[in-house]
Amino acid sequence: MAADMRLPTIQKPVSLSVSAFDRKDLVVPGDVITSDTGFMRGHGTYVDDDKLTASVAGEVQRVDKLICVRPLKTRFNGEVGDVVVGRVTEVQQKRWKVETNSRLDSILLLSSVNLPGGELRRRSAEDELTMREYLQEGDLISAEVQSVFSDGALSMHTRSLKYGKLGQGVLVQLSPSLIKRQKTHFHNLPCGASIILGNNGFVWLYPTPEQQEEEAGGFYTNLEPVGLSDREVISRLRNCLLALAAHKVLLYDTSVLYCYESSVHHQVKDILKPEVMEEIVMLTQQKLLEQEG
Repeated sequence: MAADMRLPTIQKPVSLSVSAFDRKDLVVPGDVITSDTGFMRGHGTYVDDDKLTASVAGEVQRVDKLICVRPLKTRFNGEVGDVVVGRVTEVQQKRWKVETNSRLDSILLLSSVNLPGGELRRRSAEDELTMREYLQEGDLISAEVQSVFSDGALSMHTRSLKYGKLGQGVLVQLSPSLIKRQKTHFHNLPCGASIILGNNGFVWLYPTPEQQEEEAGGFYTNLEPVGLSDREVISRLRNCLLALAAHKVLLYDTSVLYCYESSVHHQVKDILKPEVMEEIVMLTQQKLLEQEG
């Protein structure tokens, strides 16, 4: 019977300019952030003996005189304009409930979606009866946060053609704190696949479409069989995402692409082996540091 044996690999000495232990912006509960009384107290902090102290483990963020701590592990706290990937959990009157990795289910109103064909008109009772033809339980969607209710629940919309129902692909669920905020979260990667980096930690990988069906109003899904080469690329990207997340590396198009390039010498199934994962992530961090330098 064949056994999978792992031999120790020779670690190349790598000099990273900043180690995780030397970073001053990472704190744990009880750490004193500053003793300067001129700063305002934000989320994740409290005042103890006139010193601003962290109440959660996370990254210190300063905006002018406001100091807050962004937790490393948390539920998604949405803001207006965030791109999210979610799963429809319930169809209700004039709205869908969507799981978006936040504390409460998010809401997608019938009036906040494009009708098939892109026509603009008031929603009728007939539209309410055919809601399940647009989206039903279990469907995955991409959307944008339109507003935040007083209880923290999110209201979303899919009025742009880049949002809507998702077709064939792979969903990877990660921590929202690992997703880097960018101008766009939709990327067509040169390796032949596309990625949607949801601010809520849900990442969607799918084959890059040859052409966009614009008249479908966001409800068109391609159900053609996906080729073997595309499936291999998507599987490699998925394992790269898991490797980066395991080492707490920020996820954005450049870091994902560098990780993909660093993994091409390994088989897809080997990427998740601890020693291979460590080597790939180290090479990715080197490339990122070289790019910044």
